Amino acid sequence: MVNTSIFPPMEQIPEKFRLRHRVVQKEYLINGRLVKWDGRLQEVYSPVCIKAENGSISPYLIGEYPMLKAKESLEALDSAVAAYDHGRGTWPTMSLEQRIAHLEKFTLRMKEHREEVINLLMWEIGKTLTDSAKEFDRTVEYIRDTIEALKELDRVSSRFQIHQGIIGQIRRAPLGVVLCMGPFNYPLNETFTTLIPALIMGNTVIFKPPKYGVLLHQPLLTAFRDSFPPGVINTVYGDGPEVIGPLMESGKIDVLAFIGTSRVAGILKKQHPSPHRLRSVLGLEAKNPAIVLPGADLDLAVSECILGSLSYNGQRCTALKIIFVHESIAEEFIRRMAEGISSLKIGMPWDEKVQITPLPEEGKTDYLARLVNDAVSKGAKVVNAGGGESHHTFFSPALLYPVNGSMKVWTEEQFGPVVPVAPFKDIAEPLEYVTNSNYGQQISIFGKESDTIAKLIDPLVNQVCRLNINSQCQRGPDTFPFTGRKDSAEGTLSVSDALRVFSIRSLVAAKSTDQNKQIITTIVKEDKSNFLSTDFIF
Repeated sequence: MVNTSIFPPMEQIPEKFRLRHRVVQKEYLINGRLVKWDGRLQEVYSPVCIKAENGSISPYLIGEYPMLKAKESLEALDSAVAAYDHGRGTWPTMSLEQRIAHLEKFTLRMKEHREEVINLLMWEIGKTLTDSAKEFDRTVEYIRDTIEALKELDRVSSRFQIHQGIIGQIRRAPLGVVLCMGPFNYPLNETFTTLIPALIMGNTVIFKPPKYGVLLHQPLLTAFRDSFPPGVINTVYGDGPEVIGPLMESGKIDVLAFIGTSRVAGILKKQHPSPHRLRSVLGLEAKNPAIVLPGADLDLAVSECILGSLSYNGQRCTALKIIFVHESIAEEFIRRMAEGISSLKIGMPWDEKVQITPLPEEGKTDYLARLVNDAVSKGAKVVNAGGGESHHTFFSPALLYPVNGSMKVWTEEQFGPVVPVAPFKDIAEPLEYVTNSNYGQQISIFGKESDTIAKLIDPLVNQVCRLNINSQCQRGPDTFPFTGRKDSAEGTLSVSDALRVFSIRSLVAAKSTDQNKQIITTIVKEDKSNFLSTDFIF
């Protein structure tokens, strides 16, 4: 149950987590310079509200950021286009070893701001201290893993091939100008899972932070400026239609790296005048189900389903969004789920062992309440005590049972702490749900019988891109492919896959004549080309 006194007065917030000053950002990065913005600024309020002396609860203003216009957005585009220079720019023609050195320099500078970024993650999006620290550290590790994966890829590409009298060397080359747009729930990590491989493969980048999770990137602007050549990375801020629409309509964006909704992705792609020339790397919605089979280990299933549906308040594309439980064990499963959810700690992001925190999206608690009310009006019950209660930006997790196809929560991705559970008699019922779903990211299966699970694996891997046995849905480890079918994704991201997504195979070929052999030998021996080379990085 939500405690109406959950929000603290400022003096009760631990000193180390207080914001010493508002983050008033008046600069944006373009062409290697931090340009001052004198126009309108967008106020940023934390999902963490503050209690006044009179007991009233108020949103807390933590900063401001620039609301650029189309003019500034197109200037950022011109900067990125000039830095790429049709593939002739300093960055795309630079050796891999040199690009790696730039990225390593950035990583060292980034780590200097670790505590500041973690604190802003808590204040901006309500992520717990533990998860905020994990997001930062995982991002640094991702950068290191990307560098190692690139070295391995380069070693494989460093040799010549000879087939049918043709000498060839095949390497990967950049694609051009990349527009990177990340999500609010992992504004650092998931943004960097596209931005970093795009950069290291030789592309130039325009980066727009998500609506929620903007300020935490401000400490990194100088690191970007000082670590990369001018124009290689540029930032834009503002309303999407105003600053992103002109970029897409220009036709000069070569790659769209977007993590968000399929509706917005569709709009962006249609704005490009040459969609066949646009490569899209998309991470979109998901409605990941879990299927709990008869005889499943209920302690394990309940534990994983609570984590899977309510980690970071359920605000993950990989979260479990609906749970199917065989009717023979449904009542016991629901009882244990309700007990487990009621034991979750609700509080501020920095509270020790906190699990449920305030929600950053404006109007989110109202939306979740409408979902719950719709389900209740059509026969479901809120099983756990206090479920569905809200207080300002808090929403107490709601366990709904039994849900059915007439309810909005059956198909809508709630992206919040609402846990719908449906009983099933025949396994064909959840299988039909998966088949008819618009989404196809992941699924979790809980059970003990290998024969039963085996029969489910073959059809389900043709509907989703990851099947988890006796565990929640998840992205990691980052070396595994991360993608989806249907409206859930386009392109595959992992440490190694991302390098391929943001590049294309190119080759230099020549007939195996004495003259051509001499030309190639001279180029290689005298290090005349970064592409045509047998050197590789240890």
